[in-house]
Amino acid sequence: MSHIVIISGSPTPGSRLNGLINYVESKWVADGHKISHIRVADLPAEALLHAKFGDEAIVKAVGVVAEADGVVIASPVYKASYTGVLKAFLDLLPQTGLRDKIALPLFIGGSLAHLLAIDYSLKPVLNALGARNILGGVYAVDQWVERLEGGEHGLSPELLLRLDASAAQLVEELHWHELKLQEKAKTAAAEQ
Repeated sequence: MSHIVIISGSPTPGSRLNGLINYVESKWVADGHKISHIRVADLPAEALLHAKFGDEAIVKAVGVVAEADGVVIASPVYKASYTGVLKAFLDLLPQTGLRDKIALPLFIGGSLAHLLAIDYSLKPVLNALGARNILGGVYAVDQWVERLEGGEHGLSPELLLRLDASAAQLVEELHWHELKLQEKAKTAAAEQ
């Protein structure tokens, strides 16, 4: 099974974004995929702000991304873009840190006015980091995610359908990517 890392750029532990993350994660865990989390706000602020590539926590987080097959980039939208703390972390990834990774954006914002934040602010950065298979992702509006007791979230039916489709698409892309890598390995072995 594939290894999926979820990178959350939310500076707020109780963000509605967690509703989206928890939902797709439950789908992948049920399918047997390995899931890792990087909550960027939990990384040392000084290391992020001063680009301390050698900081132990940064090295560990970058290593988790390197080991993953799929990368979920999750963020609330502030000022028509993803969070600054997420940008600070992405800046610490190697130039080709997302090469051969399948990327799935999950964004949430206050209104549909920032619907294109994924396409115009995130995708160019992911592309610059070597990601070539960036899925369309999901943009949700705050009102589609209800906070429930115990830290749970209620998601609107439309949002559930879109998350189901995106979660399934990531798994399908990871499957095809794995088959392609196996075929390359067989070809290389046959040529020797």
